[in-house]
Amino acid sequence: MAASLLLPSSPYFFNRKDQERFNLHTMGILHVPFQIQYQKRPIKLYVVPRRIISNLRSIRCFTSNSSVELQSSSKEDGVSSGISVSNKSQRSKFHPSSSNSIDAMNDFERQLQEFFDEVKTLVKVGNSEGAIHLLQANYDAVKEQIDAGVKGIEQAAMLDIIALGFMGVGNFEFVEYLLEKLNEIVGNLKNEEPLLDSVLMHMGSMYANLGKFEEAMLVYARGLEILESLFGQNSPYLVTPLLGMAKVYTSIRRALKAVEIYNRAITILETSRGAESEDVVVPLLGLGNLLIKEGKAADAESSFNRILRIYTKLYGENDGRVGVAKCSLAHAMCAKGDVDEAIRLYRNGIQVINDSKYMALDDELVEKMRIDLAELLHVAGREREGRQLLEECLLITEKYKGNEHPSSVTHLINLATSYSRSKNYAEAERLLRTSLQIMRKTGEPSNQSITVPMLHLAVTLYHLKRDEEAERLALEVVRIREEAFGQESILVDADKSATNVAVEYVLSGEALDCLVSIQTRLGKDDAEVLGLLKRVLRIQEKELGYESEEVMVTLKKIVFYLDKMGTKNEKLLLQRRLSMLRIKYKQKVPY
Repeated sequence: MAASLLLPSSPYFFNRKDQERFNLHTMGILHVPFQIQYQKRPIKLYVVPRRIISNLRSIRCFTSNSSVELQSSSKEDGVSSGISVSNKSQRSKFHPSSSNSIDAMNDFERQLQEFFDEVKTLVKVGNSEGAIHLLQANYDAVKEQIDAGVKGIEQAAMLDIIALGFMGVGNFEFVEYLLEKLNEIVGNLKNEEPLLDSVLMHMGSMYANLGKFEEAMLVYARGLEILESLFGQNSPYLVTPLLGMAKVYTSIRRALKAVEIYNRAITILETSRGAESEDVVVPLLGLGNLLIKEGKAADAESSFNRILRIYTKLYGENDGRVGVAKCSLAHAMCAKGDVDEAIRLYRNGIQVINDSKYMALDDELVEKMRIDLAELLHVAGREREGRQLLEECLLITEKYKGNEHPSSVTHLINLATSYSRSKNYAEAERLLRTSLQIMRKTGEPSNQSITVPMLHLAVTLYHLKRDEEAERLALEVVRIREEAFGQESILVDADKSATNVAVEYVLSGEALDCLVSIQTRLGKDDAEVLGLLKRVLRIQEKELGYESEEVMVTLKKIVFYLDKMGTKNEKLLLQRRLSMLRIKYKQKVPY
């Protein structure tokens, strides 16, 4: 039961209503435009294109008095496309035939924007119920028109904004229903319809974030076709659908195609805006992150170095954006294996961000950078320095959110993990009991989130040789996770795409493995221990593959108990399989 790596900030196992908000900072994104973040599901609201609207039918966007009662600010964040080009110039290729047409278009755009801003404000202040009421009122109005046979671009645009709003409040099932209705309408619209390309971009984002990649690709491709017919093959307006398509290709593991599209977007922006334009940063960042995932750290380093040069030239060495760029480059250097340079870049980048006051001390992105650096310091054997950063994260959270805020649990667990690595299990126990106490006060006792510190505590008590209490905790972890996710589910959350370092401690298999170790030392019945090991094996085979290293380790334990119990036939079959795996991993795991 080796100590786990550190948990990321704002772990996905805290699924609390008070975390449903609109966040201006997205992890790993440099100089991002406005994004709405829905429980790890970011959706962008793109600029509504300015093209001719004739005979515009009126759609009323209902508003709510709750915004006045909540004293919401009239100052709102700008809405932009995936890159800043859409904000810098209006599409001038079309000339309205009358002032009435452009006035009607502007009025409709204004209504859509005001409606969306109202929903965004309600969600931001935690009034999800008010947001749902407002969305439902507008949906009822547009549904009445659709039922009456009116199915034009105005109805599509309203359904689009309503669907984005329901994404914001987490009603993904209804979003899927709205997308079906929306798809029926846009499928019958001609490409010449105004606003259609923006609607298609939103649909692509929503489909992608719901994991419907085929549907996302279809609407992105149609949006790209519309923009190419309007503005040509090399217009910067093509970058928005291109970036959407690149992300979809990345999600479905078609890396070569994604790289090709990222490079096309970069070439378009270089030609239209210049090689050192800030607009080039977004596709460069997407390309760099993809290259890291594909194990091409040297190529990724080139992308991030270019981003750093662009920001340094535009804003100077002491600008916060330069600090963020340095931290992104540090990520690439870490993937390349240059740990010392990665640590230097992280430290310098975080210092620049703090000195420039580019982000608040408690900003989630800065917090993530601190945790990434702390983990890197632990890997480098500089655990004391890493612990100082983790303590800083905890102090900042307590200062801005209170001593017993759920956000502090992550930092308490990370500190406990650090102390465990240094064999200071007594301090680790104290921190874990504090985190467990906070979670019991602020959440449901049966919520699976509580099993994270609980399992850590069980492992710590095992090291302290307090086996009886460790066994009780491990059994409770197994029970809660089985009730939540079934007896043979490895992940305690449906988010199988999560790649954060917390994954090792959100495995039902690990809870069982912990229990095996404890019960073995307690001298429990061999058959009972063997039964648990076989359950661990089934889970690992299902989720990690029949030839994973984890499977090999578990097989070794099972063979030991089969030999001990004298079950020769079953032992011989598994021993043969184990021998083959040992040959495969002989360089990693000794015989």
